[in-house]
Amino acid sequence: MILAFLLIVSLLVSTTTCLTLAKEAKRTILVVSFGTSYNENRVLTLDAIEQAVAKRYPDWDVRRAYTAQTIIDILEKRDGLKIDNITEAMDKLVADGVKELVVQPTFVMLGSEYEDLISQITPYSKKFEKIALGKPLIYYNEDYDAIADALASAIPEIGQENTAVVLMGHGSRHFANASYAAMDYMLHAKGYENVFVGAMEGFPTIEQVIAKVTAFGAKKVVQYPLMIVAGSHAVKDMAGSKDNSWTSLLIRAGFEVENRLVGLAQNEGIINIIFRHLDRTIKEAGL
Repeated sequence: MILAFLLIVSLLVSTTTCLTLAKEAKRTILVVSFGTSYNENRVLTLDAIEQAVAKRYPDWDVRRAYTAQTIIDILEKRDGLKIDNITEAMDKLVADGVKELVVQPTFVMLGSEYEDLISQITPYSKKFEKIALGKPLIYYNEDYDAIADALASAIPEIGQENTAVVLMGHGSRHFANASYAAMDYMLHAKGYENVFVGAMEGFPTIEQVIAKVTAFGAKKVVQYPLMIVAGSHAVKDMAGSKDNSWTSLLIRAGFEVENRLVGLAQNEGIINIIFRHLDRTIKEAGL
């Protein structure tokens, strides 16, 4: 009789525990990235961000999605690695009964990719009790200041004599491309006078950057990608050997060139900015 009673109590406790865990598992952070087919760089950047988010928010389920279908297809075909696109990830969240969702992008700026993300998740808004979209790296005015300091703490060539640091951003036709010029201005305003920001697609152009570096009087240029991942653009368009790579153009302009294939996500200060955005999103959404 007593044994039967204890068994029932044990089952009730076990059931309650399972229900509690299931309820907690309904809170999910979906980390959204463009993606990269460079496995080593992915481990150091995108995977690292996801792991850091999971460590910081242990009571949340953390999932991933990529926006670049081409990269998703390459990874599945080449490596057998299946990564969801936005639609697949959102469908799975709904199917799994997730009620509270935060979507956190790893995008650098508020551009067309961010707007595309909004359009993709909006149709799902009524399928969750609460859903919130986090901000890209550059969103608030104070982000420029924080990013400048994070870069300065991780780039030893800043302030070196006869040396210019060139940061290559992706660039965009979107009006948010102005973020790169604003970042360049902030770096100089904070006294990091040998740092120059350019955009691969947009303003400031590499030609404009070369003109500024020449006027500065540098003999050597050290390039870093102003991108979350040091992927294809960093390897080929920045550091590559083709005639139109930034390295080739700088060499032809008379500079000694070195390249650092280090993504922004390898910078602890940058990760902390992402965390501040995520903390703010969660708080403002009442999650």
